[in-house]
Amino acid sequence: MKPKHLPAAAGAPDPYFPNSGDHRYRVHRYELALDYRPGPNRLAGSARLSAVADAALAEFALDLAEFRIGRVLVDGRAARYTHRGGKLRIRPARELAPGAAFTVEVHYTGNPRPVRSPWGGLGWEELTEGALVASQPVGAPSWFPCNDRPADKATYQLAVTTPSPFTVVASGRLLTRTTRASSTTWVYEQSAPTPTYLVTVSIGHYRPVPLAVRPAVPQTGYVPERLTAAFARDFARQPEMAAYFGEVFGPYPFGEYAVVVADEELDVPVEAQGLATFGTNHLGGGWERERLIAHELAHQWFGNSVTIADWRHIWLNEGFAKYAEWLWSEHAGGPGAAVHAAAAHRLLAGLPQDLRLGDPTRKLMFDDRLYQRGGLVVHALRRALGEDAFFAMLRDWASANRHGVVTTADLRAHAARYTAAPLGPLFEAWLERPELPALPD
Repeated sequence: MKPKHLPAAAGAPDPYFPNSGDHRYRVHRYELALDYRPGPNRLAGSARLSAVADAALAEFALDLAEFRIGRVLVDGRAARYTHRGGKLRIRPARELAPGAAFTVEVHYTGNPRPVRSPWGGLGWEELTEGALVASQPVGAPSWFPCNDRPADKATYQLAVTTPSPFTVVASGRLLTRTTRASSTTWVYEQSAPTPTYLVTVSIGHYRPVPLAVRPAVPQTGYVPERLTAAFARDFARQPEMAAYFGEVFGPYPFGEYAVVVADEELDVPVEAQGLATFGTNHLGGGWERERLIAHELAHQWFGNSVTIADWRHIWLNEGFAKYAEWLWSEHAGGPGAAVHAAAAHRLLAGLPQDLRLGDPTRKLMFDDRLYQRGGLVVHALRRALGEDAFFAMLRDWASANRHGVVTTADLRAHAARYTAAPLGPLFEAWLERPELPALPD
């Protein structure tokens, strides 16, 4: 199935991050060649972007943090540029016409570090030995030049060279691994359309732990040697989880699924395209950790394959992933989704009623209330539609928008096809008003 066409909203600056990205062009492929030395935390990179102009471009911008620029080429010709404030502004030798395909090459070096944000550092993070990337929502420029907008999805090839003792895990399928002298180059291909914030690299001392092989979706963990037994135990049910989600959401949308356990404690696990990163503190078993495994896996359908047009719609990512936790509990013999929904409703009832889910503001876009209330919206839809219609709606939502871009309005129109009853009051109460509606019967 072809990716869904971008909605009109994708052709405008993101309202929460108006300085991120350039909506006047679209990138359809990135080819990144990176050489990373963990000791001095030094990155030398080259990026080749293949793009299409949506407007006449006498100049255009890429997002890139504080690196030294070696050279910039547009269609193979040297281009003038300025680089300040996280923006690489490029003036090609000739103006690009609307609809023109063009390439950009950027060569850069420096010491990568996270991009500052209201939620702390985002993007490339140096570890005690190695590095990882967690870019949501605007951390991608910490390590490569990009059009940093969730609606601008592209394919990727990542070639990462590091000292040979290190393992490199990246978004996509491993094509080659080549060792020369004391360095190894790992080449990964991500052929599914991917937003910049969902591209990731992990570099560390990891041992692969297979969880599932064909005919199921190949699933592999990359784990510090001392934690392999704990990982195999704690993630043993992930293949069953993936099979269940494949039944209720439709086929897994990518070619593989990898889990990295970084040799650090992390605040929360982080999803990326076809990959999720956990910390050592996320091992240990129990429901709180199992629900995180379900949550990150569910993001492969909701957030990664079906991607939001801009960050106002983040509840579509987190609400469906939260409800996936409750569905898994119900399927696996734990408390049903209704029990989890009731607990979430009790929690929210005791908290401030100032979150408008359909447009939460940048300040509240990662507030825990958004996750809980988002799950409750999905539960309210289940109650309103009935079991058969709800699960048909869920599968069709993931299928019709596979590798595409969506808005809240798209979901409202989609859900309305599965019932003769009006859903407007439900969406109005849950999405547009901050007051908590009654728990669905």
